[in-house]
Amino acid sequence: MTRPSIELEYPVLDCPDPIGLARFYSAVLGWEIVRADEDWVVAKSAAGHALAFQLAPYFTPLDWPAEGVHTHLDFEVTDMDAAQAWVVELGAEVVDDSAEHPGFRVFRDPAGHFFCLCFRTESEHPAGSA
Repeated sequence: MTRPSIELEYPVLDCPDPIGLARFYSAVLGWEIVRADEDWVVAKSAAGHALAFQLAPYFTPLDWPAEGVHTHLDFEVTDMDAAQAWVVELGAEVVDDSAEHPGFRVFRDPAGHFFCLCFRTESEHPAGSA
């Protein structure tokens, strides 16, 4: 069988307040909300990257580390302290900013999903690579 055309559209985060969480990530990333209704919101970057937020009234965040993380978002930053201050000001909660791993810090968004701010040096992520 030949593989049919299947492409990743975007990750979707379940949450009790889709517009609120979309506003949080739009502010964090400088993205625009391009679609919003009561139970589905999409935020998109100028380059076409997107995140969607789906109404899940009974969403319960995981208890980390006891229940693990399962899935999380990583965001690349060039100034870790400034990025941390920015996301915390917008409503993120610091989960782990231990000096034991200076390359990343772990946060919860306002709905309780985990995300990381990751510092990458030029040698780890050269210009033009993905």
